[in-house]
Amino acid sequence: MTAANRPQPKTGVMDIAAYVPGKSAAPAGVKLHKLSSNENPLGASPKAQEAMRAVADRMEFYPDGSATRLREAIGEIYGLNPGNIICSNGSDEIIGLIAQTYLSPGDEAIFTEHGFLVYEIYIRAAGARPVKVKETNATANVDAILAAVTPKTKIVFLANPNNPTGTYIPFDEVRRLHAGLPSNVILMLDAAYAEYVRRNDYEAGVELVSNNENVVMTRTFSKVHGMGGMRLGWCYAPAHIADALNRMRGPFNVNAAAIEAGVAAIRDRAHIDASCSHNEKWLPFVSAELTKLGLNVTPSVGNFVLIHFPADAAHSAAKADEYLTARGYVLRRVSAYGFPNALRMTIGTEEANRGVVAALKEFLK
Repeated sequence: MTAANRPQPKTGVMDIAAYVPGKSAAPAGVKLHKLSSNENPLGASPKAQEAMRAVADRMEFYPDGSATRLREAIGEIYGLNPGNIICSNGSDEIIGLIAQTYLSPGDEAIFTEHGFLVYEIYIRAAGARPVKVKETNATANVDAILAAVTPKTKIVFLANPNNPTGTYIPFDEVRRLHAGLPSNVILMLDAAYAEYVRRNDYEAGVELVSNNENVVMTRTFSKVHGMGGMRLGWCYAPAHIADALNRMRGPFNVNAAAIEAGVAAIRDRAHIDASCSHNEKWLPFVSAELTKLGLNVTPSVGNFVLIHFPADAAHSAAKADEYLTARGYVLRRVSAYGFPNALRMTIGTEEANRGVVAALKEFLK
């Protein structure tokens, strides 16, 4: 059978560059320090683990299709109306739902040049045109975003803080961005790393959603809650957007174990505080020590750093990646994000953090 005679994907699908996750393996016999996916080095809350195990004896039952207990717990913690909350199979499911619900062929959606790769994937999957906007010093530029808006624009995706740069824009800039958008354009604020930010001028977006009809905030349990393997996220949205997304999402899109683990995790303040305190201690340590080695580190407010390597071939990011992986330190190549000579490093355990610094010191000699 020739290619012309077999089933063909719809227009645009084959233009999508498939998402490639960070590596997760080290050579045989070497202890693995996985620092490629911004996971929590403290793991998940013990209370969340216990809650998940308790579901094991009733796996034959479908979960609550509305994740009511989880939405109520999130609402309780953040002071939100559970009716405006949607829970999801990872926050990237919400991103995809927004794209599929509000984008049609011929529409446009905007994201910044070093933004999360799935934005472009979901925009193309919806048949719309992705519009990539230049950043300034690896940081979103509000004026550049607003200049890219056309009558065809339907969504602006903004990761704040951004991955893989770790940069953010103050909330007065987010408000200025929103104020400059037409009322029919959705501003989607991806706040996956919000819990880690320690800046007085930062807000995740709750107030902006509450006071407007065209703002959505997404959050995740994969980062500070240490539940990446459970695939759990949520969004806070105006009622009319929540209604539309609920019509599009799968009927049981969040599994029973994730629901119960999420309820326990979001109420375990001690574990959240411990995770944030660990990051507060080791983020500046790693940044400072790598800078002492002569490496350029993009200032980060997340739980990771973007490390830029020298231009000479012997000390490139690719060579550093090989050197570190051979010793069990698995970082993330970020060429697909527009940084061909950089690596992203998750803030890990003390052993992992010190180990990477020591290994790179040897590598750079």
